[in-house]
Amino acid sequence: MTDLTQVRREYLRGGLRRDDLTPEPMAFFRHWMDQAIKANLMDPTAVCVATVDEDGQPWQRIVLLKQFDDDGFVFFTNLESRKATHLAQNAKISMHFPWHMLERQVSVTGVAEPLSTAEVLKYFITRPKESQIAAWASNQSSRLTARQALETKFNEMKAKFAKGEVPLPKFWGGYRVKPETVEFWQGGEHRLHDRFIYMREGDSWQVERLAP
Repeated sequence: MTDLTQVRREYLRGGLRRDDLTPEPMAFFRHWMDQAIKANLMDPTAVCVATVDEDGQPWQRIVLLKQFDDDGFVFFTNLESRKATHLAQNAKISMHFPWHMLERQVSVTGVAEPLSTAEVLKYFITRPKESQIAAWASNQSSRLTARQALETKFNEMKAKFAKGEVPLPKFWGGYRVKPETVEFWQGGEHRLHDRFIYMREGDSWQVERLAP
């Protein structure tokens, strides 16, 4: 057995107090996201998304947050992927932003709602052309015999769309996660971390401090 018990460090970047918070979680999330971007974190928009399959087995993967506002958090994906299959059966979802360098985490639970075709297209046309082509080439989550099969498909699609715009695939879309809870975690010395959770109550939010 590999012993990892001595792999540790203290969290000394500062605390989080109730007076620091905003009345609604998205405003405070925007504040922390701005700080994560200004701190030049690698992939500050990377978020671990968890869904549950028909057997109750949780699955996690990293996606990139592309938009957020008072209505929720937006990400895009292949609608035939594992995560999309799960969400079609159970729209409950959780998200986790691991901003280790800032000794911060944000955890979200909520419900994922499919985006409209217009919303998806508006984002799709902003992607680099190679990324648009990759959406056509990859049957996300399906089994591959070899990487060469994926590269061959990509080159076929690249040749097909060499002239003109790349159309939006019918199987490509996105979700808006409507949050029910949003928890902010700030590391603290001696493992006395600061945790605050926003819980939706109708059209308003209740905030509670949690023990570390």
